Amino acid sequence: MNTQTGFSNIRYFKDRIRRILPNSQAITLALILITGFILIYALSDILMPVFASIVLAYLLLGIVEKLEKKLPRLAAVYLVFSAFLTCLGLFLFVLMPMVSTQTVQLVQRIPEIIKRAQAEIMRLPELHPQFISEDSVSKIMSSLQNELLHYGQDLVSNSAASFVGLVAAIVYLFLVPMMVFFFLKDKNTLISWFVKFLPRDRSLTIKVWKEVDTQIANYVRGKFSEVLILTSASYLTYSFLGLNYAILLSVLMGLSVVIPYVGATLVTFPVLGVAIMQWGFTADEFMYVAIAYSVIQAIDGVILIPLLFSEAVNLHPIAIIVAILFFGGLWGFWGVFFAIPLATAVKAIINAWPSLVDTPPDTSF
Repeated sequence: MNTQTGFSNIRYFKDRIRRILPNSQAITLALILITGFILIYALSDILMPVFASIVLAYLLLGIVEKLEKKLPRLAAVYLVFSAFLTCLGLFLFVLMPMVSTQTVQLVQRIPEIIKRAQAEIMRLPELHPQFISEDSVSKIMSSLQNELLHYGQDLVSNSAASFVGLVAAIVYLFLVPMMVFFFLKDKNTLISWFVKFLPRDRSLTIKVWKEVDTQIANYVRGKFSEVLILTSASYLTYSFLGLNYAILLSVLMGLSVVIPYVGATLVTFPVLGVAIMQWGFTADEFMYVAIAYSVIQAIDGVILIPLLFSEAVNLHPIAIIVAILFFGGLWGFWGVFFAIPLATAVKAIINAWPSLVDTPPDTSF
């Protein structure tokens, strides 16, 4: 009786495994996913230049493929890579100094901003005595001063780490462009070399990879275009309105789209804060900036995103937020940046899996 029960349990577990991993293709895909996840999670800090190079290669690969119709591939790669180095030089030696200069100017005005904020807070008991008392204001000011003190201490303690980060950034400036060039030039060779290590029975893996590869390429190119358009439109608008630190705020506007939903909320505070500091809350200029900011965000959400990401798989906002929290917690900035394509990859795997449930198990092993 016990023997029969044992065989029944073994048969039950085999059936459950077959429903989860119906054949060798599913087993191959599961092993690749698990191995890849472990390697990326364990080596994410070391492989950071590789991730950056892959992102840039995805960005430039579409241009190379279009030029291939008129030029040899090697000539197209050299042409695109030369344009990439030119843009990188403009970014490093033109845009970055302007942004850093405005950042320093804004930081130097922080004491003035704090004094003005303190004066406004101290006026609250006079303007609204029924809502807030002087004791509450004193507690608020004390807590703010403590937070600022801790923030200053953190800046001093992280100065050595920032020096190490500067050295790493200089090294990346040499490594990343070099890897981008070879990813563009030898893409097919690298993929063929990698495929040699995969089992022969990999049709499901190839199916999922093709969909994920397309989604990542569309996402990277669309996101870069969105950042560029939003930064340019914000700079033209803020410069026309005479807003201080227009370049710095425009760059922040462009980078905010890297984090869906959350970024747009966070960038609201510096844009409106600078406008209030410059003109005051009741000035007409402040209202113009607030209206212009709202219009830019609306155009981004209503026009740019549907236009640039029309080929992307639709995901529910809750799925996107969960993906940002999960992958961002695992891999930091790159997890946040790739949250949508990674969520798309999970969706592609889930959609491909049920088609194998009713397939008889592969006995080729």
